[in-house]
Amino acid sequence: MAIITLTSDFGHKDHFVGAIKGTVYKELSDIRIVDISHSISPFNIQECAYILKNSYKAFPQGTIHIVGVDSEPTAENRHIAVLVDGHYFISANNGVISLITSEIKPDKVVEINIPNPSESSFPVLDIFVPVACHIARGGKLEVVGKDFDELKELKEFAPRITNEGKTIVGSVIYIDNYGNVISNIQRSLFEAYRNGRKFELLARNKRIINIHDKYSDIIDFGQDKSKRRGPGDLLALFNSGDYIELAIYKSDMNTVGSASTLLGLDYRDTITINFL
Repeated sequence: MAIITLTSDFGHKDHFVGAIKGTVYKELSDIRIVDISHSISPFNIQECAYILKNSYKAFPQGTIHIVGVDSEPTAENRHIAVLVDGHYFISANNGVISLITSEIKPDKVVEINIPNPSESSFPVLDIFVPVACHIARGGKLEVVGKDFDELKELKEFAPRITNEGKTIVGSVIYIDNYGNVISNIQRSLFEAYRNGRKFELLARNKRIINIHDKYSDIIDFGQDKSKRRGPGDLLALFNSGDYIELAIYKSDMNTVGSASTLLGLDYRDTITINFL
């Protein structure tokens, strides 16, 4: 049974998600549709790219991923279908899958060109859904478009290396539901330049000298509870996607606050690592 996933900034108030699902089921009754997220911030390509990168591998190969963020076609935002790492992605060419294609070379990329396309304001329904259903039936990408070699990349996903390899200048690419701040600095890059050296991580007026593997690593369970670090304390860790994340332990934006609110960090703000 084929699987189609949906990722969008549509939210759940309007009819969009329901219309997409209904149209797919009308075409293919024997299929599974999975919502990855419909709470992407409007037109936030970086946020969508991060969520896709860290969710698609949980699905079996052959899964078809419809991406409905900034999907209106223009001369600079053409529709594409991509086969990469055994998965199909149907989206606009806006850089939304560049976190994946920057690490894994696509097997096939086509610019979508289906017969008699609808010129509506809802291209996810009128263009992406027919392409997804075609693929789910076993159809080839060659049938829905011609080869395409101009995949757009998001330059802000690449940290800068400065100071003769002694400094990594990264930025915030995602803020999760807990207000945790995710940078574009991956463990592999950090370790490649660290070479065993001590380091400092600078974010706003905070300085951190340890990066953990899980949230509870900041707690010394050998200490008396009154002396331990715990809820409300700031930490850095390599998250499940292996990106450096800043978090407040057991954060609650309504009580102890979050890394985003307490540090005053937002999208594209700078996070710096200096090797000492």
